[in-house]
Amino acid sequence: MQIQIIGTESLGVRGLCCVIKTSERKIIIDPGVALGYRRDGLLPHPFQIAVGEKVKENILKELEGSTDIVISHFHGDHIPLVDANPYQLDAKRAAPYFVKPRLWCKGNNEMSSLMRRRRNKLSDLFDRSLPNAEGKTDDSFKFSRPVFHGEPKSGMGTVMMTRIEDEKVFVHASDIQLLNSNAVSQIISWKPHIVLVSGPPLYLKRISKKKRDESWNNAVRLSRQVETLIIDHHLLRNNEGYALLKKIGFKSGRSIICAADFMKKRPLLLEANRKLLYKEMPVPDDWHRKYSMGKINTSNYREWLGYSVDQR
Repeated sequence: MQIQIIGTESLGVRGLCCVIKTSERKIIIDPGVALGYRRDGLLPHPFQIAVGEKVKENILKELEGSTDIVISHFHGDHIPLVDANPYQLDAKRAAPYFVKPRLWCKGNNEMSSLMRRRRNKLSDLFDRSLPNAEGKTDDSFKFSRPVFHGEPKSGMGTVMMTRIEDEKVFVHASDIQLLNSNAVSQIISWKPHIVLVSGPPLYLKRISKKKRDESWNNAVRLSRQVETLIIDHHLLRNNEGYALLKKIGFKSGRSIICAADFMKKRPLLLEANRKLLYKEMPVPDDWHRKYSMGKINTSNYREWLGYSVDQR
């Protein structure tokens, strides 16, 4: 089994996209990307946008030749969008790659009307159904029944987790945020070797101390049951989250890493450092308007603090 994580917060974008290659399949999970439309009152910095462009191109490249595509839920950082903003993956670009692969999708259970509309628009564009895979098993695949997106009954709906077995067992636990002990117990029951999971969104003030403590305990419990625990996504939208990985690892006695660590790259927490980006690389007031109209590009914003977009 080969695992490649393409796009998530420690790699500079919002998302949890990865490619799994087994002896017989090439599986793309959550082929979407976003940048967080506003943070600290600021639109994405052009360097961040350049990284997003690179991630989108990598997703499209990996979609080519895929045998299976998994969609854990229909939030805009996990899927191509028919009505994508300039910083997301346009479904029209992705559509040719959705013709042949088998599709494994979250169903309509506990889904908002907006998510249903997105699901229906994709189905219309791709001219094929998006079959509900929740609770199903097929050869090396196993999919969870709906589990809460973060806190139980938070109004954020549900997501679908994926288990893939090919000598080792990999689990993609999209957006559970380690805030639901039942979802963590489900993962442990699958006996995984490697887990990629979203951590809690500590950048949001609504996450109480009680919930923070619960996510901490769930992370420690999970880390003691797997060989490799990768925590990323919501957790790494601020710098506190990266420091927390090391603290959890110290508590559990196990190594806990982010996606960049797993891919042997330097963490690139661009959303967490958006204000710093603007300070160090100022942006003209009308830059985003011109970019959205195709009048300018990111050519002047390809490097920052030793990071080069074209070398990642």
